[in-house]
Amino acid sequence: MGVFEKSKFIWYEEEAKIDSYGEFLPTLEYCGGECIFRISCDGDYTLFINGNYVSSNQYGDYEHYKSYDEIDISSYLTKGENQMTILVWHFGKDSQRYKHYKAGVIFEALVDGKLALVSNSHTPSRKSKAYTSGKQRLISSQLGFTYECNCRDEIPEKPHTCVEIDKKCNFVPRPNKRLCLGDFVPATEIYNKGGRKIVLDLGKEYVGLLSFEIEVDKQCYVNIAYGEHLKNGLVPRRIHDRDFSVDLLAKKGTNTHTNYMLRLACRYLEITSFYPVVVKKIGLIPQYYKATRKEVDIESTLDCEIYDICMNTLELSMMEHYVDCPWREQCLYAYDSRNQMLSGYYGFEGGNFDYARSNLLLMSKDNRPDGLLSICFPCGIDLVIPSFCLYYVIAVWEYLSHTGDKSLIYEVIDKLKEIIKVFLNNKKGDLVSILEGNDYWNFYDWSKGADGGCSYEDQIDPLINLIFILALRAYDNICKYCSLENEFYFDEKEFLAKAKERFFNESLGLWEMNGIASELVNSLAILSGASQSKEAKEICKKLSENQLESCSLSMKCFKYDALLKIDPQYKDTILEEIRKTYTPMLKTGTAWETAKGYEDFDGAGSLCHGWSAIPVYYYHKLGIVKR
Repeated sequence: MGVFEKSKFIWYEEEAKIDSYGEFLPTLEYCGGECIFRISCDGDYTLFINGNYVSSNQYGDYEHYKSYDEIDISSYLTKGENQMTILVWHFGKDSQRYKHYKAGVIFEALVDGKLALVSNSHTPSRKSKAYTSGKQRLISSQLGFTYECNCRDEIPEKPHTCVEIDKKCNFVPRPNKRLCLGDFVPATEIYNKGGRKIVLDLGKEYVGLLSFEIEVDKQCYVNIAYGEHLKNGLVPRRIHDRDFSVDLLAKKGTNTHTNYMLRLACRYLEITSFYPVVVKKIGLIPQYYKATRKEVDIESTLDCEIYDICMNTLELSMMEHYVDCPWREQCLYAYDSRNQMLSGYYGFEGGNFDYARSNLLLMSKDNRPDGLLSICFPCGIDLVIPSFCLYYVIAVWEYLSHTGDKSLIYEVIDKLKEIIKVFLNNKKGDLVSILEGNDYWNFYDWSKGADGGCSYEDQIDPLINLIFILALRAYDNICKYCSLENEFYFDEKEFLAKAKERFFNESLGLWEMNGIASELVNSLAILSGASQSKEAKEICKKLSENQLESCSLSMKCFKYDALLKIDPQYKDTILEEIRKTYTPMLKTGTAWETAKGYEDFDGAGSLCHGWSAIPVYYYHKLGIVKR
């Protein structure tokens, strides 16, 4: 019998509301044996059995690639009747980490392989009183909604039958391991103003689930903010249109709560209340993807510390898929994850290959009508970063070259072809044009002239053309490795000559974009082969002396690769730059989004950002890691 063959998607009401919470209350008769529970939903879920927490965290997906969890619940069951509670949070509004579909949950239980429970219209259900439905308060456009938990003694609704939901999904087993929970990490009070304003410190940044026990003398409203740093001794809760906080409807007396669905990333917590709060305990239950670090031998203490904070960053940025930053966005980007995968191949035992594969496969399931990839995955926002689509092709080749796993290629090859075709079809004359329209963000780097905010003559710039050549080369490598036909014949030498004719400044001996000679464009010119021999050596000399417009941390890998391609003796230059840049980050224990830290982006810079963990890769490549 197939998965969910007898089960139905269900919801507790006919018309689902945005940001709503449903409870589903089936009972399971159990006489012993192995009991396997399968579940999938839109949004997120938490499973309790006989009042005990069992599992949570729906894998982010699409209806045409719908993941289900398979959980052995035998140890949670007792002989006789077992009460299950399935709490489901339907987001109902698109964000950069969620694509909106109809609300619904589907589940089944099998005892020793025989069907014992299915979801259908007879399943008891109700609107949850544990959370406030319909509040729709955003953390950010990337993260989506925060929540308001309700600890007040309100009488729950009487359960009623469900509505069966018409959802057509192609189900797949969860493509990687379920997340693990660690031991509760308590936060220590560092500031208390009469119990109405309390600041607490976890000691370092964690990613996890908020859990607390607090007391108040009167029923009141409590806000709990979270952040990576303090400003004037307090947590910067509101940064522009973002609001990093959750709410509590507190009752008089003791309020105990754990949220298993929205993970927070922070070092600091701040409690604000009109009436005094007494904290019995508050902190995070770490939630993480289990991967084992390689044991390494690094001679220099400083290099060892830098390597460690980069590995910390990689680990904190691993949820059901890689995320750019666990605090501010929690989004899977094609470029950010490329750096994370590359570092993970070297930093983790076994290369963490299965996890990288699941990320690349999920990205390929994005099915925009233009053939490109959305800005994130899964994503309900109509926005594309064209250059990141090309980096995806490169990331697939890097995965193949490290693993030899041809099976992924056969699953993603059609998506690779679609991407290449879009750029080939967008040529103007001899070169590739940037993509025009409000749904295309022609971003390359957080550096001057490369952030997508500039206009270009004839809508052509050097960066998209140089990256395109690297992607074409990666695609050709994939085809050769897998004995596939490459239908995209391209005169690479002529193409690069045309690009050079247009964007190379002979008098400076440098490549320019919008009149700016940047590290990024000149590094890519070397890596693509557009600049070679003496010319490339002269460019590298200027790169090594920091004479060009600097690229941000995320793109330094291309500078380092260009230097090493021309002369391995630049190893010391690269190490010196890494050490100088990352030393200030040692105080936080994580790698920052940019060298400016939280001060960047008008105070919204993240202090833990996956793309900046790339020194892990270079420390292995340059021999700093001895084993």
